Amino acid sequence: MLLKDILKNTNLSCDIDLNIEALNTLENANKNEISFLENKKYIKDLKNTKAGAVFVKKEDEVYVPTNTIALVCEEPYVNLAKTSKLFSSKTVQTQGRKAKIGSNTIIMPNANIGFNVNIGDNCTILSGAYIGDNVSIGSNTIIMPNVVIYKECIIGNDCLIHAGTIIGSDGFGFAQKNGKYIKIYQNGNVLIGNDVEIGANCAIDRAVFDSTIISDGVRIDNLVHIAHNCILGKGCILTGQVGLAGSSVLKEYVQMGAQSGSAGHLEIAAFTIISARGGVTKDIKEEKVQWAGFPLMKHKQWLRLQGTISRLLKK
Repeated sequence: MLLKDILKNTNLSCDIDLNIEALNTLENANKNEISFLENKKYIKDLKNTKAGAVFVKKEDEVYVPTNTIALVCEEPYVNLAKTSKLFSSKTVQTQGRKAKIGSNTIIMPNANIGFNVNIGDNCTILSGAYIGDNVSIGSNTIIMPNVVIYKECIIGNDCLIHAGTIIGSDGFGFAQKNGKYIKIYQNGNVLIGNDVEIGANCAIDRAVFDSTIISDGVRIDNLVHIAHNCILGKGCILTGQVGLAGSSVLKEYVQMGAQSGSAGHLEIAAFTIISARGGVTKDIKEEKVQWAGFPLMKHKQWLRLQGTISRLLKK
């Protein structure tokens, strides 16, 4: 799709016949992709981007590289939302290749298998499961009843996904203009590694672009929500009712206790422990430390604080 045709959906125009194939992040975009800058936290990525074109505000135009077209506008996020619809694939396909099913794989009655699906050897797909178009599932994986795996998601080998969990639902993305909410179409997917277990009734959102990533060896309890573009490193553990906002990055072997959560666009260092109901609102850079409370503090400090409060209440 030519850039000048894409911009007809906005108030912008461009005379350059640049072919645009997708949307992407500033960091990962190539010359045939569009990106945007809304959060100044990513100015460094803008300076180094290889995107063909970028929606930016006037004050940020100076940071746009020479080989990238600056699409100067007042509301980059709104224009991204309008553009995202143009690259959204159909919810379901009406034709395509029949699923490739590996040897010794069992698919129970009333399981839906879409077009262009690949399922490995020795898998079990139980009744009520929905496997969308273009999904790939590795070998030795078990999909319990009523699991939903949306289109284009990828599941690795030796995984277990419990009943009622949804993989690849839309992330919560909306731009606001004049009191109306404009949907940002989630055009990425979810990528789940090998040896991952996901509990019942979890929701793992697909990425806006690229992938929401659950790395090898992760363990996720029931009733956990992982928002779009999150990345969980190897061996992370999330217990019941944990919630991660969009673009949270957990390094390897992070553990999060029940009802803890993170704000978006932050990073948690490897081997961190977040105690139950802890709230992470900024990057954690120090490895192998346990944290607790809200506002978050080191666990030992939190214990001393609780002891002090308890003694004050007894007076």
